[in-house]
Amino acid sequence: MRDPRVTLRERPVLAATVAVVVLGAIGVWVVANTVFPYHSLNHDEGVYLQQAAMLLDGKVWLQPPIDGLFRPWFFIESENGLYSKYAPVPAAMFAVGELLGGYRLALVGIGGGILLLTAAVVREVFDARAGLLAAIFVGLSPLFVIDASVFLPYAPTTLLNLAFAYGYLRADRTGSLRSGAAAGAAIGLAFFARPFTAVLFATPFIVHALWTLYQKPRDAFPRQAATAVLGLAGVTITLGYNAVVTGSPLVFPYQEFAPLDGLGFGQRRLLDHELVYTPRLALEVSRKVLWSLYTSWVAGGLFGTALAAGGVLAVLRRRPSPRKLTLAGVFLSVGVGNAYFWGNYNILGVLDRPGDGFIATHGPYYHFDLLLPTAAFAAVGALYGGRWLHSLLESRLSVPRARTALLVVLVLSGGIFAGVTAVSLDERLGRNAEITDTYEDTYEPVENPPTDAVVLLPDTYGGWLNHPFQPLRNDPGFDGETVYALHDQPFAVAEEYPDRDLYRYAFRGFWNPPDGSPQAARVQPVTVVRGEQLSLDTTLGTPAGATSVTVRLSGADGTSTYYGATPTDGSVSFTVDVTDDTLTLVGADGRTDSVVRPDDGPVVATAFIDYPGGTGFTYRVEMPVERVGGETRALSPELEWCRDARACDGAAAYVPGHGPEGIFVETALDADPNT
Repeated sequence: MRDPRVTLRERPVLAATVAVVVLGAIGVWVVANTVFPYHSLNHDEGVYLQQAAMLLDGKVWLQPPIDGLFRPWFFIESENGLYSKYAPVPAAMFAVGELLGGYRLALVGIGGGILLLTAAVVREVFDARAGLLAAIFVGLSPLFVIDASVFLPYAPTTLLNLAFAYGYLRADRTGSLRSGAAAGAAIGLAFFARPFTAVLFATPFIVHALWTLYQKPRDAFPRQAATAVLGLAGVTITLGYNAVVTGSPLVFPYQEFAPLDGLGFGQRRLLDHELVYTPRLALEVSRKVLWSLYTSWVAGGLFGTALAAGGVLAVLRRRPSPRKLTLAGVFLSVGVGNAYFWGNYNILGVLDRPGDGFIATHGPYYHFDLLLPTAAFAAVGALYGGRWLHSLLESRLSVPRARTALLVVLVLSGGIFAGVTAVSLDERLGRNAEITDTYEDTYEPVENPPTDAVVLLPDTYGGWLNHPFQPLRNDPGFDGETVYALHDQPFAVAEEYPDRDLYRYAFRGFWNPPDGSPQAARVQPVTVVRGEQLSLDTTLGTPAGATSVTVRLSGADGTSTYYGATPTDGSVSFTVDVTDDTLTLVGADGRTDSVVRPDDGPVVATAFIDYPGGTGFTYRVEMPVERVGGETRALSPELEWCRDARACDGAAAYVPGHGPEGIFVETALDADPNT
């Protein structure tokens, strides 16, 4: 049994470990604020932050003021309101950061805690030097650097798993009931956070616990009982939470959201994404994910992986202790067990397309727990290899030459390790930074959002908030300085918030940040006008070279009326008059023509700007209107200019100042003064 006391020889190592922990925590802070200031491509971040805000407000459910317009991404509808498909433990950990001054402070604590507990666990199994090297290995791994810097549950759950491992191993060494109880509490919380993840990580320790109970039942039972009781308490709390939100202790919220989104083989489905997940597909997916992990997402890439493999071989050659075998068992339980979960298929995107899916930006995050055994045995491999090489050189060279040769080899090896790690980190951080550059342009108009306002958001991926617009979240009471709602029922939103200013957020381009789209965005003030007759005056810019303009006003049953004009002074103007029954297109020359007004839906006018040779582009003006009693009310129109007709209906917003010279749209919406 290792002496638990810190020796004089260990003190410098432990001091260096503390320095590594501090530097790693600072690194998380820097990456979180510089690479992910608007969050990442994984929109689950917004789910956890919305849930964290709810916990701080004492809420489990959200009660939106209007059904269908305020539902955050991955929230479930119930009689009590909306609740998250995810367990609240990671969100609660993030909420602690907000209590201390900002959500990202939680990431700093979680990241630093992972490094500290990695060193502590490895010290328990091996020694302090191995613990130091293991912490360095984890701190330099791209998987840690990126996933510890975002608001996702993988790093928080690993922190709890590491706390369990340390408490368990310490209790096993000292017999401490307190350590055993702490281990049980930690794994109980980990189970509440991510049950399958916790079970996979704990399995080798459970095997070890059963073995120690068999070998020394009197010594082992008290501490193992303390661990088991607290661990089962976490399971009980989990089942109780399930019963509260889903109505059944055995139905988890994610199952309530999507019953076929879970463990096992066969038909799997999440919303409109589905496939048949077979054991053969699971093997292929696991191979790809583990290959990515060990070539690109651990420190040193294949070099670091080779060190870990060497460490495993070195340990196995020396009749390893059960504690060392337990740590090595995490390789099997996590690596093999995750094949049972189809989520590993989903993070790969298209299997035969390299660089696709979340694995390209976030890495194989379902295998985050594998950083511990990989780092531990890489540290052992480095120490064992150093000792072996030193012994070999001293047996063949003089002492001075042996030391020189050893130094050269260590410098070269360290250089290779550092170089591979730096290249890997630069590539992965750079990929995410490029996405953030797109986000910076996209969110620039709402960097300082309008206050005492409601902002209407496009339903880019359907009827969800924060998917994709993660930074644009509502307070749990839907009463913050800025309220965000989907644009589908703008009049209902205006009625719900009559004392707030109304705005519309729109972007230009399809939502594909990895490819640099959207290119620009705007926040457009929106006015509400009502009366028996409304008039929309529109002026459109016509760039130099345009030869003609054709304006089309759409009516009921597919009917249309047209107005043709020749651009003068770089623009063309027209008016749309709206009454209870008709839409009238009034040209700048006074010509008029009317069509029957549609019973429901917006008023849509398009203008094709023609150039010689038949080329050109289109403006689109879409004005929400509705009948209320005997009057009509309307909102300021949505405005687009479209090079490609396929983008003209949601992906080509007019952004002032963005586009060729001569592009502009001006509108004025008023009630007819004669009514």
